[in-house]
Amino acid sequence: MKFDKIKNKGQARLFESRYLEMLTKTHPLIIWGMYLPVIGYMLYYSHTTLGYGIGKLSLIFLSAIFFWSFFEYIMHRFLFHMVTDNKRLSRFVYVLHGNHHEYPRDKQRLFMPPVPSLIISSIIFALMYLVMQQVTFMFWPGFILGYLIYGSMHYAIHAWNPPFKFMKPVWRNHHLHHYKNDDKGFGVSSSFWDRVFGTFFDLEKEKEDKAKVKELMFDK
Repeated sequence: MKFDKIKNKGQARLFESRYLEMLTKTHPLIIWGMYLPVIGYMLYYSHTTLGYGIGKLSLIFLSAIFFWSFFEYIMHRFLFHMVTDNKRLSRFVYVLHGNHHEYPRDKQRLFMPPVPSLIISSIIFALMYLVMQQVTFMFWPGFILGYLIYGSMHYAIHAWNPPFKFMKPVWRNHHLHHYKNDDKGFGVSSSFWDRVFGTFFDLEKEKEDKAKVKELMFDK
């Protein structure tokens, strides 16, 4: 789903119902506040009740964060940017992600809002439990923390300049994904999988366009 012109003001109207429209918006702190207690409790439960040691717990938890980065890349590349002639599916893709490309300054839709987020994360937990059983209580928290890091990185990339020089390639990779070519630069929290699969921009050959970057940044 491509747009000829980025819209610097306003936000997409996704639903006619103002109540449904309200449910499509959220603030990052709400999502962090919703999941952090659950993450903490599941890790505590895994150690104290299920009897997993700190070493194994940490390994599984960190592996899940890494797995999220792969999941993020696959979803962004093959679902969020799906091209289809099916009108309903095209509408779904626009609601899910296309509106962000049309209105990149809309800071209220960078995280999945609470209601659909809880439904989807519960389904993911159930599917993981079918495969991993008790290990899910350590893996799911890492997966969700990976999502929280991804959403926060996405917010930061649109809000601020990179805080450290080594992070600038991640920032530029995402900016170029928006204004240069959305068939590349699918990694947001990490550029690792873009490099693995050859979708990372050659930053030495890409001229930095500060005016276009500014169009992607949130209003102060």
